Amino acid sequence: MQPITDERRGLVMVSDTELLDGILRLAAAAGCELHRVLDASQARHLWPGAPLVLLDARAAHQCAEAALPRRGGVVVAVRGDPAAEVWRHAVAIGAEHVVSLPEAEPWLIAALTEAAEGRQDAGAVLAVVGGRGGAGASVLATVVAVTAVREGRRVLLVDCDPLGGGLDLVLGAEDLGGLRWPDIDVGGGRVPATALHAALPAPPVGRRSGGGLALLSCDRSAHGPTPAAVSSVLAAGRRSGDTVVCDVPRYPTEAALAALGAADLTVLVVPSDVRSCAAAARAMAVIAEHSSDIRLVVRGPSPGGVEPDEVAMALNLPLLAAMRPERGLARTLERGDAPGRPHGPLVATAAAVLAQLHPHAGSAAGAAS
Repeated sequence: MQPITDERRGLVMVSDTELLDGILRLAAAAGCELHRVLDASQARHLWPGAPLVLLDARAAHQCAEAALPRRGGVVVAVRGDPAAEVWRHAVAIGAEHVVSLPEAEPWLIAALTEAAEGRQDAGAVLAVVGGRGGAGASVLATVVAVTAVREGRRVLLVDCDPLGGGLDLVLGAEDLGGLRWPDIDVGGGRVPATALHAALPAPPVGRRSGGGLALLSCDRSAHGPTPAAVSSVLAAGRRSGDTVVCDVPRYPTEAALAALGAADLTVLVVPSDVRSCAAAARAMAVIAEHSSDIRLVVRGPSPGGVEPDEVAMALNLPLLAAMRPERGLARTLERGDAPGRPHGPLVATAAAVLAQLHPHAGSAAGAAS
């Protein structure tokens, strides 16, 4: 996680102590550090570079009198309804917004969060679902996340399956410190992604510059995330430019449907046999109602000679990858090591999934055969 530099600190010039206390409380909730100044002369050297400027009516008047240049991102905050003179001072300084607290607290938290995180490239959300139980969706989701980190991406791996035993076990991260879903109470509010990454376990999976993995896992209880919490977390990852990978159960919980609805791409993992195709067809009836782009990964071997193209035809889905078995996978998972051998079928399939998720990041690495 990148530290917040001076350039990412907001600027606050507010003399009303009750209003200032409220703004500082909201900034702390948003993870936004603020430079506090007392007059326009102190504000002048910070004025051009601050991502957000917060003034009260008196400060707006002073800054206009000092001829500070007009700029974007200036907010005048007041308690209660703004008087006519507040609007005059806001116009004089070229403020973009006049907000009344406490009514505008949700809006101001969102503005402070964006100031702290900066305007990043939009992230992308992937949902990985098994066509039947034991299809290997959790393993593929984990390998996609690890592969993305090794490509230099910042990744948020989200476990949406409360009955899956905990995705931290797949990475051998069950003893790492950090929060799990039962510890997180975000409701439906806006979550600062920087605070989220700082609070979650970060398994060491071979970071490159700029990359890193944050894992939001269920634990060994049956209490999973709420749909509002899932939506908030995925929105935070997307807003901060993360690659967000969701392990989604095939049974349609409200949280699972929230993840499917937020996903840019949904990957359905189906073993290459007749029974799995029948089960996947049932799952597809739900998935198709909530996902706009669904691609198929067929996992071999096929005991009856069912070809990947036949599975794709039966499910009426585009085939993204046909994946042969990964040698030594069961032993790797039992040891708690990160799955996915270099140049193995899981990593090759993960690369194909990432190429589909990020179409402008480069050409697809090709599916494993």
